[in-house]
Amino acid sequence: MFPVDVDLFGFFAPVLLLVLVACVVFYIFLDLLLAQLGVYRFAWHPGLFRVALFIALFCGTSLFFYRY
Repeated sequence: MFPVDVDLFGFFAPVLLLVLVACVVFYIFLDLLLAQLGVYRFAWHPGLFRVALFIALFCGTSLFFYRY
């Protein structure tokens, strides 16, 4: 089981904050890659697709850490 809080230089941050920051960094690279490949041309609403992609990435990663 993962800890609920992590000590960052005297500041207790929830683990989900660290997961969020990691997902944002990964999402930026994934978004640039998908834009270069032209995947967003096939999406009905590219902005909605981008939001759904980030939500799926963040929720999937969060559930991986807090599956119990």
